[in-house]
Amino acid sequence: MIIPLFVSFKGCPHRCLFCNQRIINGNAYHGVEDAKNQLRTLASWVRKDPSNELAFYGGSFTALPLAEQEALLELVMNYRKAGYFTDLRLSTRPDAISPANISLLSAYGVRTVELGVQSLDEATLALLERGHDARCVYEATEQLHAAGFAVIHQLMVNLPGETDETLKTTLRGVTAMHPEGCRIYPLLVIEGTKLADLYRKGCFTPLDLCETVRRCAYLYEGLTAAGIPVIRMGLQPDEDLRAPGRILAGPFHPSFGELVHSYLWQKKIDALIAEQGSGNYNMVITVPDRLSSIVRGQHRSNIRHWEASGRIKVQVEAGCQFEVTFHDQKMV
Repeated sequence: MIIPLFVSFKGCPHRCLFCNQRIINGNAYHGVEDAKNQLRTLASWVRKDPSNELAFYGGSFTALPLAEQEALLELVMNYRKAGYFTDLRLSTRPDAISPANISLLSAYGVRTVELGVQSLDEATLALLERGHDARCVYEATEQLHAAGFAVIHQLMVNLPGETDETLKTTLRGVTAMHPEGCRIYPLLVIEGTKLADLYRKGCFTPLDLCETVRRCAYLYEGLTAAGIPVIRMGLQPDEDLRAPGRILAGPFHPSFGELVHSYLWQKKIDALIAEQGSGNYNMVITVPDRLSSIVRGQHRSNIRHWEASGRIKVQVEAGCQFEVTFHDQKMV
């Protein structure tokens, strides 16, 4: 279990085009005292478990003054000693990794560093006002790996100026760096961001949900094929993010990751149908129970997709492993 401790906006030298962390994570951070209060609250409901991991999220941890970084790390040590968690992770910017940061994080036993990569296309990074180039990502990942840290890349789809080619650029770069995992988030237009202003002026139109799912699936397939786990797709659907007026536009869905997995099953079975050729069939899909709803698709969307031609009837059955069989039928 990852226990989040939010340091919203702290350390960030400026706000990127899309960012309003106070809405995304529902917290505002006001210094070490605020972190103390968060920890007291967490300790009231988190069970002591050595498999737990404490995470500093919501800001750029290593861009904080070193003294504040050390104060925060020192603060959580008592909770580690008490058995609430064992490992530490944090999120930060690629251009905020230095030998001094690395030395401090190592001294306090930080295990994982999550880098806000978003994209490796230079033009896209400029549009997002990230304040760094792709080279920073390569250098930060290399330094962290050399120091023994696990690295997670946080990526985004539905970005301004994004194309299949820019996604390929990002995928090639990430697979070359081979982080220990990735998160993929769809870009949303959130109130209080520069992107919201562009949206209101008609200068940015987000992709629809279907196309965003397709692009996320492209990254997922490429990353997993390279042996890089995708540990999350989609934003956590908490109450603050879903409050009226918070999300102005964009492909938000509370089960975004499930939509991506359903789409990938649709593609996989589409290929088997194509191999089968023309004809009328009863198609029996056998899958373990835990996959049944994903294979069917939300509201049976995949079933409707496969039966749309009028020549296939679909039946999903429980079984130990995935299998698709086709049986000739006389369509009436």
